[in-house]
Amino acid sequence: MTQKFNQNKQHTLGNPVSISGTGLHTGAIVDMKLCPASPGFGIQFQRIDLPGQPIIKADCDLVTDTSRGTTLQVGDAKVSTVEHILAALVGMSVDNVLIELNGPEIPIMDGSAQPFIEIIESAGIQEQEAAKIWYQIDENIFHYDEEKQVEMVAMPAANGFSVTALIDFNSPVLGTQYAQLKNIRNFKTEIAPCRTFSFLHELEMLLEHNLIKGGDINNAIIIVDKPITEGEMDHLAKVFKRDKVEVQSGGYLNNLELRFPNEPARHKLLDVVGDLALIGYPIKARILAHRPGHSSNVAFAKTIKAHIKRNKHIKDVPTYDYTQPPIYTLEHIEKTLPHRYPFLLVDKIIDLTDTSIVGVKNVTFNEQFFQGHFPGNPIMPGVLQIEALAQTGGILCINMMGEGEYDTYFLKIDNCKFKQMVRPGDTLLLKMELNSPIRRGLCDMHGTVYANGKVATEADMVAQVVRRKDK
Repeated sequence: MTQKFNQNKQHTLGNPVSISGTGLHTGAIVDMKLCPASPGFGIQFQRIDLPGQPIIKADCDLVTDTSRGTTLQVGDAKVSTVEHILAALVGMSVDNVLIELNGPEIPIMDGSAQPFIEIIESAGIQEQEAAKIWYQIDENIFHYDEEKQVEMVAMPAANGFSVTALIDFNSPVLGTQYAQLKNIRNFKTEIAPCRTFSFLHELEMLLEHNLIKGGDINNAIIIVDKPITEGEMDHLAKVFKRDKVEVQSGGYLNNLELRFPNEPARHKLLDVVGDLALIGYPIKARILAHRPGHSSNVAFAKTIKAHIKRNKHIKDVPTYDYTQPPIYTLEHIEKTLPHRYPFLLVDKIIDLTDTSIVGVKNVTFNEQFFQGHFPGNPIMPGVLQIEALAQTGGILCINMMGEGEYDTYFLKIDNCKFKQMVRPGDTLLLKMELNSPIRRGLCDMHGTVYANGKVATEADMVAQVVRRKDK
């Protein structure tokens, strides 16, 4: 990140970029491609090797396993060991990316996030027109796990995102270690190079049960926390295809040189950054984590996400701060929709996620329809309010379709209700929310028009997204 990097804008990759490597647990060679994505897309994985090429969002609610890394799953499609690539993307402030995989697991590489940082840098980071909406933690949020002796807290921090991690495994080798990331800009140099670690007794169990088929002595720091015989040394050397292995004086296997004296604690901090990316919202907070692990990290992410949802008042009136830059300007809207004056009824987009969107329509007396609709008593036709919602929903749907040009065609409108009149001078907030994930181009949405802080119109709509034919 350069001095000119604008943290209040969304970012994606400048170009697609690929990397291949072995999955730690499956032992399979996996090809991974990072692709640029539209504002509001977020981080999503796609299993291109499966029928239908299912997409899995980076979302803590989709985590199904944290035993040996963090696993996301939708239906029968899963992606394992996602924490390192997520940490790299957060560390480089990349908000929107589609990650294509031809296997069930992210490549382990050297056990750190450094290889992923390198390919992100080679792709370049592209600033997008959309504003990045931060969620400001306004009170302490806690997570406790008495059984595992884990304590985590997110505290208010106006200046950004910082993490402090403390580990204590009751190990004479590790002792108590401490690591701190004061600013996300330092992630690349201070945290990304730090590799995962394993105790020798855990490694032997995993090898015995064939649970790390892609395990390599070069992708983990091995901590020797018990006496080890020459026979066991010879066995490890054979397993890892080395002439000889031995224990260094510090209690580490001689497979790797430590990059930092507290590299294990720094890697635990790396995992916290990656797992908290599953909250789905960029947050400004100071994170303190005592004895963190994947299960606790994910539980903490769910707690923070639930807090944000409660306090964002998702079902209430959207807030509109005209002093803030829009997500999409009128110029960008015209690039997305085929509509033009006088039938383009959305002026700007002020909020956009993968499931909802909020647009703004400023109603003025100069609207052409006021000349013939109730002359002398100007009222905006309800059907045009529905059309404004439809156009807003069209932007949401098209934004989720990836590369290419698309149009939306509305198939059905149900439960349409007009609750108050809209007059010149009103500012309409147009909110569309997906009722269910988009499947086969079909979008089921609920729309609400807010005027003067009250619901003016609402309806359920179904649309189909169709790729534009080549001209």
